Parts: sequence; structure tokens; C-alpha cells
Amino acid sequence: MSLIVMKFGGSSVGDAERMKRVAKRIVERKRAGNRCVVVVSAMGDTTDDLIDLSKQIYPGKPPAREMDMLLSTGEQVSVALLAMAISAEGEQAISFTGWQAGFSTEPVHGNARISDIDPKRVIGALDEEKVVIVAGFQGLSEEGDITTLGRGGSDTTAVALAAAIKADLCEIYTDVDGVYSTDPRVVKVARKLKEISYDEMLELAHLGAAVLHPRAVEYAKHYQVQLVVRSSFTHNEGTHVKEEAVMEQGVVVRGIAFDKNVARISILGVPHKPGQLAKVFSALAEQNIDVDIIVQSGIGEQVADVSFTISTASDHVGKATGVLESIKDEIGYRDLSHEDDLVKVSIVGAGMVSNPGVAARMFEVISSRGVNIKMVSTSEIKVSCVIEKPQLNEVVQALHTAYGLDTTEQAFVGGPSDRR
Repeated sequence: MSLIVMKFGGSSVGDAERMKRVAKRIVERKRAGNRCVVVVSAMGDTTDDLIDLSKQIYPGKPPAREMDMLLSTGEQVSVALLAMAISAEGEQAISFTGWQAGFSTEPVHGNARISDIDPKRVIGALDEEKVVIVAGFQGLSEEGDITTLGRGGSDTTAVALAAAIKADLCEIYTDVDGVYSTDPRVVKVARKLKEISYDEMLELAHLGAAVLHPRAVEYAKHYQVQLVVRSSFTHNEGTHVKEEAVMEQGVVVRGIAFDKNVARISILGVPHKPGQLAKVFSALAEQNIDVDIIVQSGIGEQVADVSFTISTASDHVGKATGVLESIKDEIGYRDLSHEDDLVKVSIVGAGMVSNPGVAARMFEVISSRGVNIKMVSTSEIKVSCVIEKPQLNEVVQALHTAYGLDTTEQAFVGGPSDRR
């Protein structure tokens, strides 16, 4: 008898009919001799609807604590309805909120990290042969306040819970039937990967691939959770995420990811002396501003230019420029500028470390399209380039072909990526 954690995203339980279909699938696994724990997101567009409602009530940015109180209700609706749907199929089921399931978090609202899990109620319900339904995306702080884990938090809930109860398998059900070599909406001939390593998946998730949340992959790698990404709409075999994936003959790059929400901030004429960069990035860190690629250039005459990228998906660009302007006199830089409407495109593959020329090939492909590369970042298994947005799709398609990733198989099942 296997212990399985099954996570279903918002589009998988988007209405009553889909909820019933998911219930039937869970019951199938239960009657096949498995013990099942299910993690569920809010139904469909519930979270976005709640955010819109809050904006109608509170101009500007609502209090973070109250937003967590509000947004956590979406998952509570889902777990209760799914438990009812499973009961209607003739199986016992019980629903838990995140805190009832034992999730404790740090005291941060909107993007909390899990600090501890005490799954005794989950294990007790399993011992009573019930299907356990857990609300994803939420927990309880030490102060007793409801917290949420940020976008993609239900993935993290599922994998962390699988580790805590020592599950044999954690399945992430979404509206695509696995992990693809790139977004099939951009490259129609993208290939589904049979398996991928934790490290490769973690890079792809950080670099913009929306199929799994980075924190979930980090948990899976740290606790060696057996992870499978598969479709809730078909019974097709999914993609296995594991410690080491079998390398295909001749395939060095496993996937191509991109992030459409990139801005570059440049600090010009920074006096070139010890401690300057520490002051700049400490000031940004104190305001919880995440910085990605950092490049220092133009060193001469005791001054240098420093550029870094930041996400435009939040309000951090304006916040970052405000922070930098506030320390201008302390740093003594000459000027400050920023450039929006940029994208980051990345190639990822464990085979890159032992194959010279992979980065050069990427630069050649991009430049042959007349596209200027503004910034570059590398690691052992990835190369990222920041470019202007208009030619993103053309560049991704060209890279996909250049690295031999094209296939004629049907690539995409379902609608937009199912994440929460």
C-alpha cells in the first residue's frame, strides 16, 4: 500500500463538474489500495476575484494581515467541496485548513516560509482510512495569525507535507501533462520531458518556467521526495523530477525558460572604493527587494557603472529607485537610470558543464536575429541573457531548434498554466 500526496491546482477544480472529476480520480487511487492525501488550491479565478474585491474596498495596498485572512478563504472553500464530492462517491474524506494540518510559518504576510509541520491530525485521519484534503498556500504564524505562502504556495504545501509524512510519491496535477522543453504556447513543437533532475527543474522554475514553484523543488531535492508532474485532464504519463535524470544522446540543453517581467537599473559613476556595492545592495535588501543579475563595468578613473535586474511583476522598481536616490549622497554616484520592457531568456541543462561552446552558440543564435544582449549570467547548468521584449518569441524558437529540442509530437494539453 503506497502513501500518495496529490496536489490539484485552481483550474483542475475550477467548477463543480471539474471538482467531481477530480474526486473520481482520487477515489480510483484510493480503491487501488493507496492511502491518499490531497492538497488543493482555490477554485479557478477565486484568488484574483478576492484581490479585485479588496481593491474596491481599500484604495491602495490593503493591510497585509487582512489580505492573508481574505485570500486563505479560497482554499477553505475548495477543500470542503472536494471532501463532499469524495463522500458522494462513497469514500470517507475529511478536510483540513493549513493550520489544522499542522503548518507553522514565519510571521510574514503574503510570502511566508514554512517553519515546521506537525502532521499528527493528517496521520490520524489516514489511520482511520479517510482521504485527507488539505488547503494549500496557508499556515499559521507563531503569533497565531493566518499567513499565506505566496503564488505557487500550494505546490510547496504538497511537497513539504509529502516529506513530513514520508509519502512514497507526490503528484502535482496541473493543466499540462508534464514539464516541457519550453512553453508550448511559444514553440508548438516543444517536447515533453520524461524526466528531469531536481537541479535542472529548480533552475527552470527560478528562470520563469511556471509549471512548478522553486520552493517546492527545493523541498523535493532536500528531502528526496519522489515528484511527478502530470495532467488532471488526461491519464498520460507525466514528468518525473528526480536526483539524476537520464541524459538523451546528443541533448546538452534540457529546456529553455524565459521571464517577461524584467527591468534593468543602472547606477552610473560609482566611486570605485571598497564597500560601495555592499552599501547599495544592503540598502535594497533591507527593503526586501530581490535583485537578480549584477554587472559592474566601465571601471576607470576611479569610477564604475553598476547594473542589476529586478522583477517588474511587483512594485519593486519604483521602490528600488527610491532607495537608491535616498543614498545618493552617501554613495556619491553620478546618475541613476532604469530600463523597462526587457526579458530574460535562459538555457538549462546538466550536460552544459562538460560541453564547451554552449554559451557561444546561444550568443550566435541571438545576435543572428539582430538582437542586442544587454546582460549575461551563467552557472554550471544555465546561461541567461537579458534582451528587449519584442523579439522574445523568435529568439526562443530559434534557440529551441539550435539545441535540437524540436519534435513533431503534440505538445500542449489544456489552458494556461495552473499555479497556486
